[in-house]
Amino acid sequence: MKIRQMEAHMSIVRFIACASIAACTAIALPSALAQKKYDPGASDTEIKVGQTMPYSGPASAYGTIGKVEAAYFKKINEEGGINGRKINFISVDDGYSPPKAVEMVRRLVEQDEVLLVFQTLGTPSNTAIQKYMNAKKVPQLFVATGASKWNDPKGNPWTMGWQPNYQTEGQIYAQHILKTIPNAKIGVLFQNDDYGKDYLKGFKDGLGSKANLIVSEASYEVTDPTVDSQIVQLQSSGANVFFNITTPKFAAQAIRKAYDIGWKPVQYVNNVSISVASVLTPAGLDKSTGIISSAYVKDPTDAQWENDAAIKEWTAFMKKYYPEGNLTDNFNVYGYAVAQTLVQVLKRCGDNLTRENVMKQAASINGLEINALLPGVKINTSSSDYAPIEAVQLQRFDGQRWVRFGELMGEVR
Repeated sequence: MKIRQMEAHMSIVRFIACASIAACTAIALPSALAQKKYDPGASDTEIKVGQTMPYSGPASAYGTIGKVEAAYFKKINEEGGINGRKINFISVDDGYSPPKAVEMVRRLVEQDEVLLVFQTLGTPSNTAIQKYMNAKKVPQLFVATGASKWNDPKGNPWTMGWQPNYQTEGQIYAQHILKTIPNAKIGVLFQNDDYGKDYLKGFKDGLGSKANLIVSEASYEVTDPTVDSQIVQLQSSGANVFFNITTPKFAAQAIRKAYDIGWKPVQYVNNVSISVASVLTPAGLDKSTGIISSAYVKDPTDAQWENDAAIKEWTAFMKKYYPEGNLTDNFNVYGYAVAQTLVQVLKRCGDNLTRENVMKQAASINGLEINALLPGVKINTSSSDYAPIEAVQLQRFDGQRWVRFGELMGEVR
């Protein structure tokens, strides 16, 4: 009898224990599951990232940026991914055509169901998709353009830039001209779209009451075969300063033509066309000597970085993951640095891989140091500030490499 009672008692104990475990499990499981939040494009195993890039067309020199970013994500995947998830990077060719970019981005969002769109290149293309991306509430993150419009968290909370904005850069060149060339007569060549006009506005703002120092302006369309006639026009104006607001193909043409016709102004070229490999070498290194521009990433041709740990790391990465990439092309450092920034944002998302949280993390970066950026240049964002980088340093090409001079300018944070 006692044995039966003991057995019955043990059964009750086991039942209570099992019931307690079940209750605990019932409580714990939803809590654990609640920690993982996914939007389309994210799962336990992958993070799907979309991109359009001009692998063909008039801005194809920028195509290497998409390739180096793909290579970096491959490296991250081989190292275990981001919090155990692999990046599925879908990068497609838009030919630097806004209508094509719209078509491709719609496909990425609606068919491929990417979590976010990253580094779409070009002011015209990003302008064309911005309204759609914000209506869909899909991150248009770290766009590859410095137009000031990307820093508009109230009007376009799903769009964020990365590089210094064009207007600030234009203002810095204007300030340098006013300080160093008192009798300046300025000729400007600019691409006739939002990109070119943004630079030009910043430049004029920087000149302020001295904007009349601009004696000639010439524009071009991306469909133009050359800008030779525009350079002749600027020379005939008597300009002794030349601000070259162009993408790589046209920048190389302008530099070469100015030299060939004997026009020798003090030249400034916008930062988006400073690649030794893609711009200055095609133009002619001797013909590019003396040109002034700005920098915020380390240039692989700068002898100062020969023994720099970051450039050594980048070089090793390039040789392993993108061996066909040019080691003198700073676009490959740029793409590497932006990819590093995205990886940091995704890591901070943890298991909350919603589009809203991606933007929240991107908009709460404080003093992030990416080792490919110049010393002192840090990434900072907030819910009211979508301009991650706001500092640059002037540099001059000496016929072989860019040589930086002066202090960091812009907003150093």
